[in-house]
Amino acid sequence: MADLQDELDAPAEAGDLEAARPAADLARPAPAGHVPADAGSATPTPATPTAPHDLLARHPVADGYCGLPQVLRTLPWYDLELGESAVEADLPRLRAGGTGAQLWAPHVDPEAPVATTLEQIDLITDVVARHPEDLRLARSVSDTADARAHGRIAVLIGPAPAMAAADSLGTLRSLHALGLRALTLSGTSWASDDGLNRFGEQVVRELNRIGMLIDLTGASAATATRVLAVSKAPVALTRSGAHALNHHPDNAPDDLLAALGESRGLCLVPCSADRTGPALRDVADHVDHVRRLAGPESVGLSGTYDTGDAHPEDLTDVAGYPALIAELQGRGWTDADLALLTWGNAQRVLRSTEFVSRAAQHRQRP
Repeated sequence: MADLQDELDAPAEAGDLEAARPAADLARPAPAGHVPADAGSATPTPATPTAPHDLLARHPVADGYCGLPQVLRTLPWYDLELGESAVEADLPRLRAGGTGAQLWAPHVDPEAPVATTLEQIDLITDVVARHPEDLRLARSVSDTADARAHGRIAVLIGPAPAMAAADSLGTLRSLHALGLRALTLSGTSWASDDGLNRFGEQVVRELNRIGMLIDLTGASAATATRVLAVSKAPVALTRSGAHALNHHPDNAPDDLLAALGESRGLCLVPCSADRTGPALRDVADHVDHVRRLAGPESVGLSGTYDTGDAHPEDLTDVAGYPALIAELQGRGWTDADLALLTWGNAQRVLRSTEFVSRAAQHRQRP
């Protein structure tokens, strides 16, 4: 149990932008005859926002969804290090956009779900291994923090669609052992329009036990409601905007966003013209809406780059994140809220998922 207590006592990794002030800097008596510069002014001078690139250097984007593995699989040759015009997320643009972590989603063929998932995991592992100075494969929240501390971009494998597990808890555990860290609960007989069946509830409990993030993107309302009731770990929407602003089927209705906030889950708003809108301000509108409904601790970003989606103007690739940060700063977002948006909220959800897993493994076997 000592490791659980350590996890509880661990300090947050993001969001704490203001360091504690020394006692000597607290209020001191003013010299005799001293007149403060702002005497007579009732309105304090607002803090100057941190430049977007500087903020992202301290609190990089944890990007919730990227389809790069499937694109790379189709290319006869590519160069991620110097720049690759055939993709939207090469290394120079990841650096320019301030990305610190990214979920690489395996493409799964319904005709051979397990085989194609294994092939994609193998490809991701190989690509990361060939770029050791820039990328690091992350299997835990500690790995993502370590990658950031050493100037690398953390790559987490997932989310994969639920069909990747082929209705087998053993297959699910094996995929987790190979590095898969998120599963999308939709498109199966056990997570359907009617909600979770009994086996589906077992899948949720096993995902909690092994520490795999649950993704509700595209899940039916009945499935989402039941997952929120069964899961002990926070859940995520890895690429969902607000349905109230855009009626894309993967976008989340207001009641789900509110429930997600109550359960301390996470909605990662996509930079997708279809899901959010054709302009950068449309993405910002969705981010604002999610924050208003779910709270500032339950909103993040998801590029959805290299997925075939069209992207809003000024967000055509991963280098566009500073422009989005600037737009949100213009809407009154503080540095502390932006730090949660870009890095802190994703790390909290990953950490909570791991904590629930450690606790569950003390109570139950596979």
